Amino acid sequence: MLMAALVAVGLSACRTVKYVPDNQYLLSKSKISVDNKSINKVELKAYMKQRPNTKILGFWRFHLGLYNLSSKKKEDGILKRIGEPPVIHSAYLTQMSKEEFQRFMRNKGFFQAKVTDTVIYKKNQKAEVYYTIIANEPHRIKSFKTEILDDSIKAHSKGDSTKTLIKLNGTFDTDVLAAESKRVLNRFQNDGFFRINKNEIYFEADTTKSAKSVSLNMVVEKENISNDPAVLKERDHQRFTFNRFYFYTDYESQKQLFSGNQEESVVEKIDTLIIGNQYFISHGKMRYNPEMLMNMNHISDKRYYSVDLVERTYNELFSLRLFKLINIRFAETSTPDSLGNPTLDCIIQLTPTVRQSYSISLEGTNSLGNFGVAGNLGYQHKNIFRGGELLDVNLIGATEKQNYGSGDSTTTFNSFESGIETKITLPKFLAPLKTRNLFQYSTPQTLMNLSYNYQRRPDYTRTIFRASFGYQWKSSEYTTHRFNLLDLNMVKMFAYDSSFIARIQNLYIKSSYTDHSITSWNYSYTWNTQNIQKRSNYSYLRASFETAGTILYGVSKLFDRRLHQGDSIGGLKYHFLGTPFAQYLKTDLEYRRGLLIDKYNAVVFRAFGGMAIPFGNSDQVPFERKYFTGGANGIRAWPVRTLGPGSYKANPNEFPNQSGDIKLEANAEYRFAMIGDFEGALFLDMGNIWSLKDNRPGTEFALSRFYKEIAIGTGAGLRYDFSFVIIRVDLGIKLHDPSMNIGERWVSANNWLTKDNINIAFAIGYPF
Repeated sequence: MLMAALVAVGLSACRTVKYVPDNQYLLSKSKISVDNKSINKVELKAYMKQRPNTKILGFWRFHLGLYNLSSKKKEDGILKRIGEPPVIHSAYLTQMSKEEFQRFMRNKGFFQAKVTDTVIYKKNQKAEVYYTIIANEPHRIKSFKTEILDDSIKAHSKGDSTKTLIKLNGTFDTDVLAAESKRVLNRFQNDGFFRINKNEIYFEADTTKSAKSVSLNMVVEKENISNDPAVLKERDHQRFTFNRFYFYTDYESQKQLFSGNQEESVVEKIDTLIIGNQYFISHGKMRYNPEMLMNMNHISDKRYYSVDLVERTYNELFSLRLFKLINIRFAETSTPDSLGNPTLDCIIQLTPTVRQSYSISLEGTNSLGNFGVAGNLGYQHKNIFRGGELLDVNLIGATEKQNYGSGDSTTTFNSFESGIETKITLPKFLAPLKTRNLFQYSTPQTLMNLSYNYQRRPDYTRTIFRASFGYQWKSSEYTTHRFNLLDLNMVKMFAYDSSFIARIQNLYIKSSYTDHSITSWNYSYTWNTQNIQKRSNYSYLRASFETAGTILYGVSKLFDRRLHQGDSIGGLKYHFLGTPFAQYLKTDLEYRRGLLIDKYNAVVFRAFGGMAIPFGNSDQVPFERKYFTGGANGIRAWPVRTLGPGSYKANPNEFPNQSGDIKLEANAEYRFAMIGDFEGALFLDMGNIWSLKDNRPGTEFALSRFYKEIAIGTGAGLRYDFSFVIIRVDLGIKLHDPSMNIGERWVSANNWLTKDNINIAFAIGYPF
């Protein structure tokens, strides 16, 4: 059905002028050329008033084709609603575009720019518009000075001129002037000048003194205190400090705004807790620990008012997820401080959100005939100890029918997994240190995690106990740090399959399938400009480092602790809590780049590299810290854990469980909107995993051949956006299979769609 619909849309796209009236033209092309490479054509294109119908795949006007499939007899059919009507060429909008381009060039300092257009009318009722911009020489800033008419502000502006964004001999760019005006305003608003506003900072430009040059003057005016805009009554701006802070912790029930000294009369009618100059006001029992709210309040960190600290306080309160509405405002008081400065009352109105919630999710999977189902029951409490603590409890259960082997040797096994995970997030830095001034952008969160997991697989059964303690904080709008001071894993292996033991008897990897413990600390750095509320270009960078067992090994050596014989591993090991502990170093680096082409098209790139190195007490990195690939979030032409390491080809009778110590991966995906909430994708994946210590042929990483062992897969996907979750299915096709003999690794096009060379993966969310 879907293929038939696509064919129908394709055929209708050939009749693109179906809804174009006689004697009018479909706008089929609109192109801009400019002779100055410094002009950003992406910015320039945003000023175009009329653009052709959008294409997907670079050539197909898919949404216009949908519209053309509709009946002329119906004015508002479903195809008209989800399609895109033809863009009819408009001479008026062409002229408007020219004027907008002219305005853009003037704003960039190109006052003598020339903009022309050429319209070519085709015989098939189509029109092409070409805009040509000759920039000519721009006006440049010959001189720049700042004139501060306010003596109070002038006294606090020393040294600020070195931070200006305006450069001598730079192009006269009004966007730069606006940014400089905003910077100066922010500078003074952070220095206590509460009443200063953007209208009191402006520029004077003189272009008459010499050709193509500008003498620029920035003026900062005094404050106009007249209530009549037509009357000028000026005074120097004043710096404000603080009188009192009022926290209304259940503002929704009060249904009123407060200003001036009205709070004092209100305080007598409701429950109030006073700590210094901070008032905590509620109806009935206070729901929140006042200390928590005081920690979130950074407005008084400096003596004088600061707009940046107001924003930080808002962000800190928002990050608690305790309030659905946060309003911070200020009221001038008649009470000066001890130095005679005017003061402000700060009113923080907080509307609580739901504190407790439950969630149930059910997920089905199907990968090459392996059917599975997974369920999750979650409970969340957002203020468990009245200090903004976030408690998350998750119960998980999953089972999957696994088929492995081939022919008469095919084995079916129902894998099973169950577990519980408990996480507590504290909105403070839980440590015996004073850290209020250590973290300038945001207060760190303390993270505690406790979980237990039971897994039954064809090869073995295992239990995993994990406990971790660490911190997470933001150092800027886009930068997040996470540091786990302690990350403890205890793994118990039992109920081995005898054939599995036989297969790994002589392999280094056998040490990965024995009882062991991991005591590590790890750090990750994330830089992410993606905004889920706004669709735009973004970059994502994540770097992480982990080390395990080093301190335990040092302590064991220092105190000459007894070595134990490993469980059928060979070699003597130090133990911790009765099991050998792992010792390794691991580091990862991942980068993603998302490019928004237009409202229907986007391209996303991803690159990943990682390495884990065992040493000391370990012959191998534990299997849960090893890398794997394939599946819905890796090289999608291979089922999960069936690719690698290197050129190794697993026995088809083995349960797929391939892992390695090195991973290199790169992905590119082109995403395009289709019908309604359906989205299509074309992708190219490449990469592999390798081992550092492994006696299986072709598994170890070698500079001389690793590039020959890169797996390459391509394919197409279909996604449906439910707004709160994205369901996707991807069809992966093998192009280069490193497990084949040299000379046979490139898959012939005739074999692309054979059973052994395709993989269908179902998943939730985007792959990256």
